[in-house]
Amino acid sequence: MVSQSAPKLKRGSGQAWWLAAIVLPVVVAYLPAIRGGFIWDDDDYVVNNTALRDAEGLSNIWFKLGAVHQYYPIVHSAFWLEYHLWGPNPLGYHLVNVLLHALSAVLLWMLLRRLKVPGAMLAAAVFALHPVHAESVAWITERKNVLSGVFYLAAMLAYFKFSPPSAAPGRPRPAAKWYVISLGLFILSLLGKSVTATLPAAILLLLWWKRPLRWKDAGAMIPFVIAGVGMGMVTVWMEKTTVGASGQDWSLSFAQRWLVAGRALWFYAGKVFWPSELTFIYPRWQIDAGQGWQYLFPAAAAAAIMALFCLRGRIGKGPLVAALFFAGTLLPALGFFDVFPMRYSFVADHFQYLASLGLIVLGASLAATAWRRLTANRASAGAAGVVLAAGLLAVLAALTWRQGRIYKNLETLWADTIRKNPACWMAYHNLGDYYLEKGSPAKAEQCYRDAIKYKPDHVIVLGKLGTLLGQQGRNQEAIPFLAAAVRARPGAAVLQYNLGVALVLDGRTDEGMTHLEEASGLGPDYADAPGKLAGMLAGGGRLAPAAQLYRKILSVRSGSASALNNLAFILATADDDSLRNPPEALKLARQAVALAGEQPATLDTLAAAQAASGLFEEAAATAQRAAALAGARGDRSLETQIQGRLELYKAGKPFRQAGGGQQTGPESSANRPGQHD
Repeated sequence: MVSQSAPKLKRGSGQAWWLAAIVLPVVVAYLPAIRGGFIWDDDDYVVNNTALRDAEGLSNIWFKLGAVHQYYPIVHSAFWLEYHLWGPNPLGYHLVNVLLHALSAVLLWMLLRRLKVPGAMLAAAVFALHPVHAESVAWITERKNVLSGVFYLAAMLAYFKFSPPSAAPGRPRPAAKWYVISLGLFILSLLGKSVTATLPAAILLLLWWKRPLRWKDAGAMIPFVIAGVGMGMVTVWMEKTTVGASGQDWSLSFAQRWLVAGRALWFYAGKVFWPSELTFIYPRWQIDAGQGWQYLFPAAAAAAIMALFCLRGRIGKGPLVAALFFAGTLLPALGFFDVFPMRYSFVADHFQYLASLGLIVLGASLAATAWRRLTANRASAGAAGVVLAAGLLAVLAALTWRQGRIYKNLETLWADTIRKNPACWMAYHNLGDYYLEKGSPAKAEQCYRDAIKYKPDHVIVLGKLGTLLGQQGRNQEAIPFLAAAVRARPGAAVLQYNLGVALVLDGRTDEGMTHLEEASGLGPDYADAPGKLAGMLAGGGRLAPAAQLYRKILSVRSGSASALNNLAFILATADDDSLRNPPEALKLARQAVALAGEQPATLDTLAAAQAASGLFEEAAATAQRAAALAGARGDRSLETQIQGRLELYKAGKPFRQAGGGQQTGPESSANRPGQHD
C-alpha cells in the first residue's frame, strides 16, 4: 500500500472490460472445482441438513440456536434457497461460491480505487486467482467465507462513502444513509461468519493510513464493535457447546497460544508469497513452551511490526498498515479462541481468506510502484508490465486449477491430504469411511489401521475397526480394538454391545454377557441387548451360541419368558443331536406359557417341544390354537409358519431347523456420530 494515486478508468465499456477481466478468469480457473461433488462437512451443511427442507427449517435457522451446525443464518438461508432451486445437486452450490468470490474481487478493486492504491487491478486479480483461496471457494461449506467476504468489502465501501478516507476540510457532510447501509452490511457479514468482526479495526486502520484520526471516527465504530463482539461471543459459545471445541486437544496454556499465533502468522504469509504444497489439513505442530526456538516466531513477528512502525516516516505507513491488517484480521484464527479444526491443525487455508488481502495488496502496490519508477522514460513499459502481470496471473490460475481438482470427491481430497501430510490420522479415518461406504472393506480396514497408527487413542476409529473385523467374523482380531474403545468411552452403548457380540462369537460368553448387560442399561436402543444378540444368532442359524447365550440370560433373569421360550424352541427343533433336548425343551416351554400366557409364539414353541417328545396329537392341538391366535391378531406370516409345522405334526413328524447359518457380527452403525471429525 502506497499513498500514490491510481489511474482513473473511463466509465461504461472500459469498466465492463475490467470487470470481465476479473470474473471470467475466475470461472475458468475454478472449472475443476465447479464440476466437483460434496465433501466432508457438506453433508451437515447441505445434503443431510433437514433445516433446508421447509419453512419451519428456515425459521429455525434464524431463531433456534443449534438447529444448524453453526449460527450463520445468512449462509444457511442461502443454502435453503438453493436447495429449493436445484436440490442436492452440487453444481449450483459450487457455481454460486465461485461467483461470490469473483464479486469480492470486483469489490476489492472498487475499494482500492477509492483508496487510490497503485496496482488496484493487479491486486484484485491476484486475490481472485490465488490458489490459497481454493479451499474457501471449492469447498461448499466455506460459503461462510465467500458470502461474508462480499458483505465485508461492501460494508467497507459504503463506510468510506460516509467517511471518505481522504476527506478535505470543509467538504459537505456525507449522507448518513451510507453509515446505516455500512452497519447493515457489516451485520450481514457477521451473520455469514463472525471472523468479519475485525472490520471496525480495519476501517480505523485505513483511515489512520490516509488521514489523521478524529474522535468521531472512533465513536462511529461503537455500534460496529458491539455487533462484532456480540456475534463473536455467540460463535465462541457454539464452538464449545454445539460444535465440540473442548477437551484435551484445546487445553493450551496462554504461552502456548502465543507460540501458535506467532508461528501461524509466518505460515500464512509464506503461503501467500509461495503457495506450494497447499493441503486440506496441515500437520498439527507440537507446541512446547519449554523450547526456546519456538519463541522466535512471535518475537520475529513483533520485531517486524516494530520495524515497520519505526520506518513509517521513511517508507510511509502503507507497509505497516498492510501488516497490521493481515495480523489483525487473522486474530480470531490464531489460536487465542478455541475452534474445532484445532483438533487436527492450528492452520488452514480458509482461515486467511480476508487476511491475505493485506499482503496481496501490499505486494501488488509495491510491484506497480516499482515498475513505474523503473520504466518511467520507456514508451513500451506499459505493454511489458501487462505481459509480466499476465504471466503471474496465468501461473496463479494454473495453480488454482490444479488445486481445485482435489475437491472432486472425498477420495481425491483425502488421498491428496495423505500424500502431503502422511501422518494425518483424520484423513485416513475419513478415507476409510469413504471406502467402507463404497463397498471396499479391505481398503477401509487399512485406512483405519493407519489412522490408529498415528492416533492410537482415537476411540471412534478403534470402534469402527473392531466392528469391521467383527462383521467379517474375525472376532479375535476385533476384540482388542473394541476393548480399547470401551476403556476410552465406557458409557457408549454401541461399543459395549459390539464388544459383547465379538466376545460371544469368540466363545467367551461370560465376558460377552457382562458387556451386553452393560449396554442394556446405557440406552433404549440396546434394551435387552443379550436377548437381541441371541435372537440375531438364532435367526442366522447359529443355534449353539444362541442357546448358550439364552442360558446366560436365564442365569441372570430366570423369569424371562422370552428367553425361556426361545431357548425351548432351539432345544426342541435343532437338527444337531448334541444340542437338541426335547425333555428340557418341553419343561421350558411350559414355563414360558405359564409366565406369558397363551400367545401365538409360546404355543408354537410348546407344540414344537411336544412333537419333539413324540406327543404329536397334543402338538397338533396346541399348534391349531397357536395358528388361530396368530390369525386373529393379523399376523399372517406367523400363522402360515405354524400351519406348515402343523402339517408335520399331523403326519407324525417333528419340526427341525438347521444350525451353522450365516455369520452374525457387530452392528455396522457403530460410532456413526464421529464420522465427520
